[in-house]
Amino acid sequence: MGKAEWPYNSTARARGLVLLALGVVKVATAEQLRQLVLPGTADLQTVRNACKDLRHAGLMESVGRTSSPGVNGRPVRRDLWNLTTAGLAAAASELGRPVREMGGTARDAAKAGAAHALAVTDTIDAFRQSPPLPTKPVARRTTRPAPERVLPVRPRGLGHLRGWETEVALPVAGTFTTPARGSLRADAVLTAPEDLVPVLFVEVDNHTEPAAVVAAKIDRYRRFFLRQVKNERGRDVPLWSTLWDDSGRGGFPPVALVFTKDVGAQARMNRIKAVRDLSRACWQPRWQKSHSWSSNASEDDGWWDFTGTVPVIATYLDQLRTHGPHGPVWWRFGHSDWQPITDALTNTGTKDEYRAREEQRRVERDAQEERRQQDREEELRRREAGKWECPSCGSPVYPGDAWGAPVAPGGPCTACRTSTDSQQPPTAERAVTAAEAAETNGILARLRRK
Repeated sequence: MGKAEWPYNSTARARGLVLLALGVVKVATAEQLRQLVLPGTADLQTVRNACKDLRHAGLMESVGRTSSPGVNGRPVRRDLWNLTTAGLAAAASELGRPVREMGGTARDAAKAGAAHALAVTDTIDAFRQSPPLPTKPVARRTTRPAPERVLPVRPRGLGHLRGWETEVALPVAGTFTTPARGSLRADAVLTAPEDLVPVLFVEVDNHTEPAAVVAAKIDRYRRFFLRQVKNERGRDVPLWSTLWDDSGRGGFPPVALVFTKDVGAQARMNRIKAVRDLSRACWQPRWQKSHSWSSNASEDDGWWDFTGTVPVIATYLDQLRTHGPHGPVWWRFGHSDWQPITDALTNTGTKDEYRAREEQRRVERDAQEERRQQDREEELRRREAGKWECPSCGSPVYPGDAWGAPVAPGGPCTACRTSTDSQQPPTAERAVTAAEAAETNGILARLRRK
């Protein structure tokens, strides 16, 4: 296309990236679009020109504005950009998705200021952490070299922009295209198997709803995850598994809560704890007590059963921006500390861990028994090495004979010694005749003593 088609001289790459971003987030400011797909540009003009050229082509429009405090405290108004119907089809081509899966144009949301949609866009950017890449320098008429730009350093992000979807219907009844009443729409869904996150459902909270409403959403997630359908073989399978892969960690897919409003550290933590307590029935695993007959097993040992539970992790948008999803920014309901996302999503105290402990106990028990057997064999070897033949009968004699007094080395066995002792006459000192006994103890002796 020539200059007439693109009067603002935007590049095809910039236009394609802007279409891709809006195909995912539906509505955004130029600043947000720059952060999502072109963070390495020198200024906003590259993105603004792409937006204006796409508007000139009928693919984008700006029907709303948003206002936020500036550096000096005064409100700064920014244009909101969204796709037209034709632009939605163009974005579907950029994303490689069917148009029917693209959702709406977000025109009404843009007219209303799109506060929640903008918060979702900020959340996706905080997850994504698009690395700033240097752009091709603009040709200058001056001979002076352009000053070297220092690109900002961002923490490691999670997934790719194409792995995100927004406003995804999760039907507790009905279909994905026509969900029944009581269903919900996930603010955003991320699939990033390359980062060990097959699927993550994201809820963005602007602090505009009571904690009980947020907790009720987690219950509706659980109801959706519990829903079964028939597969092509006529077997019951979870409906969610027909679209997304299982993590293999146990339980249902995880839900991430991102709280965007800065109300103070204590107030935000109180809100997290309130949602946690109100949704406990959805995420609390069940304790299974050990029934092992092992003598070494602890009576209190067992494991947590995560079947039918929804893993819930929570964070604040500002710390997600600062540290990225791999930083210690996630509070897993049921855990007691801030963790990186992989650690937060990993179930602990599982049956596999219990089996590993049982196996360790078995190994220790076998090793102890082996040591006892070695001690017995060593004792037998010592006894065999110290034995001799009885000089009387030739039987083997062992040191420390168990019968009678210990046998001196080279002496007779206990049996021969006992037999010899029984055949010897009594000693002179102890020999007493019957007559002497009668004289000493008889009746005549008693009469004489009187």
